[in-house]
Amino acid sequence: MTTPTTDAGTAVRRRPGRPRDEDIDGLIVAATLAIIDAGEEVTVSRVVARSGVSRAALYRRWPSLTLLIAAALDVGREVPPAYPEDADLREVLLTGLGLGADGVAPSAPGYSEERFRQRIRLVMSDRALQKTYWDSHVSRRRVPLQNALRVGIARGELRSDLDVEACFDAIAGVAYYQLVVRGDRISDPAVVSRLRAAIEVIWRGTVS
Repeated sequence: MTTPTTDAGTAVRRRPGRPRDEDIDGLIVAATLAIIDAGEEVTVSRVVARSGVSRAALYRRWPSLTLLIAAALDVGREVPPAYPEDADLREVLLTGLGLGADGVAPSAPGYSEERFRQRIRLVMSDRALQKTYWDSHVSRRRVPLQNALRVGIARGELRSDLDVEACFDAIAGVAYYQLVVRGDRISDPAVVSRLRAAIEVIWRGTVS
């Protein structure tokens, strides 16, 4: 599956002549994302109308709207690169939460807060979509940090009984609580301070 380079805020235009398969993939995903960003319900008819592709072409690539919506929701997100084996694990925890060593939470290019909130709205209202998005996209982004924690266990820096899955959930949960429950912005200084304090608590629980 090819991630579209078309900005979802602009009209999707077909190139002259018969489009290549990857062009069709991009048109379909970009059209779906535009519908999501507009706050509209994603339907086959709307995707077909907005993308200009046929129903047959759509179904050949995505047998269900759930898979298509999951792909669209992940546009602008990337799997983080692997951490060096000699990385400072305390800083790894901070960067894994989206905080740099200077305590600043950088914004994700191409992934606005509005899109994040649309994603939360959609996945919380559809359990099948939530599980599909987890299996196809979210779980992959956890791997680099989890592997870094396993390296820390192997070299004796972290507790041998550390549950890396639970540790990651604790780290991610801190950030999601600020955004979803408290309704704060991750870049606000008070929020950054809370996040760093929470990570320090988690860090003290991980070291051997």
